[in-house]
Amino acid sequence: MATHRDSLGRVDARRFLRRHGDHLLALTLVAGVVIQAWLAFGVRGGDSIRPRDVVALAFAILLAASIAWRRHAPLLVLALAIAAAASAVTEPIDAPLALVVAMTIATYSVGANATGPTAVIGAIGVASLVAVAVVKDLGGDPEINDVAVPVLILGTPWLAGLSLRSRREREAALEGLRVEHANAAVADERSRIARDLHDAVAHSIGVIVLQARGARRTFSSDPGAALEALDAIETTGTAALAEMRGLVGVLRDDQQPMALAPPPSLRHVESLVATVREAGLPVDLAIEGTPVGLPAGMDASAYRIVQEALTNALAHAGPATANVVIRYGPDDLDLEIGDTGVGPRDLRAEGHGLTGMRQRVSFHDGRLEVGPRPGGGFLVRASLPLRSPGA
Repeated sequence: MATHRDSLGRVDARRFLRRHGDHLLALTLVAGVVIQAWLAFGVRGGDSIRPRDVVALAFAILLAASIAWRRHAPLLVLALAIAAAASAVTEPIDAPLALVVAMTIATYSVGANATGPTAVIGAIGVASLVAVAVVKDLGGDPEINDVAVPVLILGTPWLAGLSLRSRREREAALEGLRVEHANAAVADERSRIARDLHDAVAHSIGVIVLQARGARRTFSSDPGAALEALDAIETTGTAALAEMRGLVGVLRDDQQPMALAPPPSLRHVESLVATVREAGLPVDLAIEGTPVGLPAGMDASAYRIVQEALTNALAHAGPATANVVIRYGPDDLDLEIGDTGVGPRDLRAEGHGLTGMRQRVSFHDGRLEVGPRPGGGFLVRASLPLRSPGA
């Protein structure tokens, strides 16, 4: 508990300093200017106070007080620093310590907080402040120190502020890129989940609808066939529900482990074809070439393309047959899914299924051809490169 309280205390202290640190600094500097002026006037005696002393003290107090707004109005603070340096009774660099500290804070604040056109004006203002300090510091026998010291004391904080501002801008740019990349990754993942949900649900619902129709037609004449159709509906619905739970599970923000269904893969294409056959669409499956291990993303995309094409055949082909050819070539994986349906479909209003196919193929730099085939029916042909470009 003590450690927790100490941590809270440190957090509260940091928050307090972020909000009121500049005000405390300004009060401290004002107090320092007043105390040092009082001590100086006390040594010299009240009768020796001149109007120029009062003017110089007034500008010094204004400069010290303005430090409270150094982040929001750095040019105003710098203008007061120039006025204080010009009205100083002694050389600005030899002025009371509180006044010199206020001037260095003014130049630092311009470098750290002035941006765009105000940064240019700020640079001119810092040069003017240094020039005033140098001119007032020059005596009858000028030395290199008369120039070097004001430049060092007033110019170095400005350069430090510039460096800090540049680093902050780089960090902000990097953070913006990180957020942009994170948002893009989230959008890609949401798009992938949406495609997978559509593919899984559309296929399963299509099979369920066809089985339900068959069960209704055969319920009176052949109860056994109707019962088989109902069993197929149960199996398909259970599998679809498991897949949906797996897909939606990645969106859940908890730490509970989930039993995910096996990822889509061409290894399961025979089960997919069997499900479509049970739904009433005869399908011939041919695998040509030597099957090779595919990257997980490509394997899942190939399975989804076959699934979506067969789902479209179930929904649109009518009384027909279908064929699936999976061809493993040396450089490409070719997929051909065709049916002998009633005729070409209207592709002008492309649905989510064909759009999802195009997105999957495009992601792997592949090619997709869809449309009516000679002699009637519909054909989907996809080619996915097995080697990355330039390999």
